[in-house]
Amino acid sequence: MTAETESKFQLGLFATNTWGGLTKTLAPERWAATWDNNVQVARMAEDAGLDFLLPFGVWTSLHGESDTDGHALEVLTWAAGMLEATERITVFGTVHTPFIHPVMAAKQCVTCDHIGGGRFGLNVVSGYNATDFDLFGIEMLEHDERYVYTEEWMTIVKRLWSETERFDFDGTYFQLKGASGNPLPTGQPKIISAGSSPAGRDFAAKHADFLFMYILQTEGLRDEVSEVRKLPGGQDLDLFGSCVVMCRETSAEAEDYFQHLVHDNGDWATADYWESVIGGSQSIPAEALPMLRERVISGQSILLLKGNPDEVAQQFKELSDEGLDGMAFGLPNFIDDLPIIRDEVMPRMEALGLRIPGTGLVDAV
Repeated sequence: MTAETESKFQLGLFATNTWGGLTKTLAPERWAATWDNNVQVARMAEDAGLDFLLPFGVWTSLHGESDTDGHALEVLTWAAGMLEATERITVFGTVHTPFIHPVMAAKQCVTCDHIGGGRFGLNVVSGYNATDFDLFGIEMLEHDERYVYTEEWMTIVKRLWSETERFDFDGTYFQLKGASGNPLPTGQPKIISAGSSPAGRDFAAKHADFLFMYILQTEGLRDEVSEVRKLPGGQDLDLFGSCVVMCRETSAEAEDYFQHLVHDNGDWATADYWESVIGGSQSIPAEALPMLRERVISGQSILLLKGNPDEVAQQFKELSDEGLDGMAFGLPNFIDDLPIIRDEVMPRMEALGLRIPGTGLVDAV
């Protein structure tokens, strides 16, 4: 990275493609992920100088009272449309590797790359939700073995993105004859991987440009970042987190907004179902599950940044000080809630030395 981008804390929108976004609320102002709304907020994000758009790749719902994760736009075709609708911002697509063959995925990604002139990136997901595997009628492998499968998948995709001659591949999970990826991408699409388990982080250090870390709290995050940096390849990773932002002009207004969305109108049936699904995950400590129920409603169990613009900017600075290079953030309603981030929070982040007007993640690595 250049000296300029080293001092730039990256910011992107997360989950505009999903009804309700990440906040599981029944409040009437909840996010409606229509195509027109997605295009509008993508252009707003680009005009605001944000760096990327990251969709939420989901297949089955959280079985709540409202349409939650299962009500979503498919993310590779979404990415193609977002790239056509914008000019500068980086757009990621998400692939669950067990559900899409690597030859098909590689070709889809190259098409997106050409549409966006090199602005496309790929979020690689190994899958964790058993109901997703049931939907496709596919065996759900043991946790670490899913990363063995994904490493083989990723090896094929990278070869298809870089080799002009046809090749055969004889692996444990894939056997290919005469594989060809032509035309090649305009560059090498950037790779995101999200993982908190040792296997997940080893995979990211070997194959990804960005690791999205699951953050329960900022306490201890610096040590966690240090451990990732010690992995072979860990020094070359950009480390990101994800969060939901609830920002209002005053702290009291932000608390009222949180109360309205989460406690007064929260879809708590989703928390029940989420806990039943995630309970066996190696990425989340079992003792943390009870306190995460509220977080499930505010934002799919991820970190919540809440307060007035000064407080939210300071919370982003704390994450940067702990060693993160950027954040993907959700908003309860992207169109309604982005202006205060654009007009109030981002200028404060610039004043704190965190932000330089965005040029996109394509230029940041």
